[in-house]
Amino acid sequence: MLLQGKNIKLRALEPEDLNWLFNIENDTSFWCVSNTLQPYSKDLLARYIAQAHEDIFTAKQLRLVIENRGTGIGLVDLFDFDPQHHRAGIGILLLPAFQGKGYAFEALNIIINYAFSHLQMHQVYANVISDNYKSIALFEKLGFELVGNKEEWIYTPESYKDELLFQKINKN
Repeated sequence: MLLQGKNIKLRALEPEDLNWLFNIENDTSFWCVSNTLQPYSKDLLARYIAQAHEDIFTAKQLRLVIENRGTGIGLVDLFDFDPQHHRAGIGILLLPAFQGKGYAFEALNIIINYAFSHLQMHQVYANVISDNYKSIALFEKLGFELVGNKEEWIYTPESYKDELLFQKINKN
């Protein structure tokens, strides 16, 4: 299958994901990387899920659930989809209990291959907070190159943090 690996599959959001997505989107520990400033209501998320069927060319984004053995363990996104210039941003959120097991690497490999082969993207990019060493190592392992540093770009209650820009170009 196109969006399935050895241990995980990527699938569309379903109405039964509402409570799960509500808990993720309202977990304030994720807000600094998702640029969230306020809680999401279940009603708003239900409408989002209902419209998630729009194709990436219309919505300019694609959010997929990372699933392992029938359980949602995270989300992977293509965002800022630009079909004219053949590029998109890529982001991933893996629930803490599932980190360090290779799922993020597998999910990103699947979505990158999908972006390059199916969507004909020339490049994908990722924004990573400079002290997120696990994500930096992950994107470097996937062949992304560090191409920029946005100084003091992300505000957290502790301090301003730099955001690094990683890019992977499809050389095929």
